Amino acid sequence: MSQDDDAAKVTADAVVTTTGLVRRFGKQVAVDGIDLAVPRGSVFGFLGPNGSGKTTTIRLLLGLLGADAGTIELFSQPIPKAAGKVLPRVGAVVEGPAFFPYLSGDANLARLQAIDKTDDPHTARRRRGEALERVGLTAAARKPYHHYSLGMKQRLGIAATLMRPRDLLILDEPTNGLDPQGTREIRNLIRTLHADGTTVIVSSHLLSEVEQVCTHVGIMSRGRLIAQQSMDDLRTARVPRLSVEVTADTTTAARKVLAKLGLAPDGTDEASMLVTIGEVPVPKIAKALVGAGADILGLSLEQPGLEDIFVELTGAGFDVAG
Repeated sequence: MSQDDDAAKVTADAVVTTTGLVRRFGKQVAVDGIDLAVPRGSVFGFLGPNGSGKTTTIRLLLGLLGADAGTIELFSQPIPKAAGKVLPRVGAVVEGPAFFPYLSGDANLARLQAIDKTDDPHTARRRRGEALERVGLTAAARKPYHHYSLGMKQRLGIAATLMRPRDLLILDEPTNGLDPQGTREIRNLIRTLHADGTTVIVSSHLLSEVEQVCTHVGIMSRGRLIAQQSMDDLRTARVPRLSVEVTADTTTAARKVLAKLGLAPDGTDEASMLVTIGEVPVPKIAKALVGAGADILGLSLEQPGLEDIFVELTGAGFDVAG
C-alpha cells in the first residue's frame, strides 16, 4: 500500500480531520494551513513548543474560535455548523478547569448537568458519583472548590467530562499539578478510556507521559503540523544510535576508527561516545574497534526517544506547554 493510500485510510478512519486550517491574530498566523487526522480509537499526543498553535487548534476544533480558512470535521460532521449535534459526544478540559469557588465539587458538577439540555436528570446523581470516583474525588465531593489543591481541581475538570459517555475526550495538560500517584492514576484512566473505545487527545508538556500512553502523535511548530504518525512509525523512521564506551587510554584509537567509518561521535565524556550508525553494521564497527586496539567496555543500540525526536524536528527546548 502506498503512502497516499495509507494517508487516505487514516483520514477515512479519523474522528477529527482538518484541511488547510488557518487562524490569524492580527498579522500573526497562529495556525498555518494544517491537515490534522486523529484516528478513531487512538490516544493522540498533541505536542508543540510555546506559541506553536497547539491550544489555538484545540479551540478551533471545539468551535471556541472561528477559522480564517480551511475546514474542520468531527465524526465527519462540519464544525461549527454541526456543533450542537456533535459536541455532546465530546468532553474537553482546555487550559485548566474553572468552577464556582464556594460550591462543592459535587455541586459544581450538578450545575453543569443542570445547564445541559441533553442531560438525563433521572440518572444525574449516580453519574456524578461515578465520575468523582473514577478520578479519586469521592471523599472530597462535599468539599468547597476553593479548598481544592491544583491537582484536585484538575481531577474535577476531568470528572466533568466523564459524567456521560464520550466518543472523543480532549485533555489539555491532564496531569498538571498532580503528584506521581495522581499522575499514574490519570495515565491508567486514559488507558481505560482507550480500552473502552474512546478516542483521546492528550496535550502535554510531559513527553515521558505521552510516550507511555499515546498510540499516535502530532507535533506543531510555528503554527505548522510538522509530524503526524503512530508512535511506532515515528520511532522506526529514526536511525538508532550506538553507544560506544572504551577505556580512557584507547579513546583516541576508537575515535579514529569511528571517523574512518564515517561515524562522527558525540558526547562530552571522551571515553563514552554516541554515534548514528546509518547503514554501517554494528558487527563491522565492533570488529574495527577491536582491530585498532580499542578496549571496549560496552556497546549498546539506543532507539531515539520522543524527546530526542521532538528536539530534532522543532529545534526547540523541552518546554512544550504552549
